[in-house]
Amino acid sequence: MPSLKEVETYLTGLWLLFRQDPRGFAFLDLSDRGALRSFWAAAWALPTTIISFLWWRSTFLETLPEGAEVGTLFFFRLTLVEFANWIVPLVLVGFLCWMVGIGSKFSAVVAIANWMALPVSYAYATLVVLMMLFPAIDTLVALAWLGLMLAFVVSLFRIFRMVFGNHILTISTITMVLLVPSMILSEMLERFLGVFPG
Repeated sequence: MPSLKEVETYLTGLWLLFRQDPRGFAFLDLSDRGALRSFWAAAWALPTTIISFLWWRSTFLETLPEGAEVGTLFFFRLTLVEFANWIVPLVLVGFLCWMVGIGSKFSAVVAIANWMALPVSYAYATLVVLMMLFPAIDTLVALAWLGLMLAFVVSLFRIFRMVFGNHILTISTITMVLLVPSMILSEMLERFLGVFPG
């Protein structure tokens, strides 16, 4: 598992690439090995996942009769949703890279997407905590979440531009494939597995 120092190095590299500074590549491991190690970002994001699960549980219980409870199966199903949201978009990007002949860039996309998800996860968890502590500001939190998503899209676009150059269509397509299927898949799986509130 990458140490905290390594994670800080990777995030520094992403920040430099976001600023269009090519020195960022020196801070990142975009090889096949680096892509595999980047999945440790899920472990580093575990505290945020727990917060999200607890909030989702409380939201789900509000739709059930008073006194109802959910057990470990509920959290197992949420874990399946989380796993699918993390893996499926990367698989789709892999097919896309293979089809358009840029397979050599796939490892870089995986490493960047995984490590980028880490700060976004903590920012999202912060919003969840605020919503749990101050339910009255749910509208403001929703707007902040929208701003976070827009910032994430812009960040991915700028970083991928350093990887792919000025191939705007390629960058836009990869960014969309990373984000849109996850949004659709999430609700579909939640409803199918019976963990969707309502």
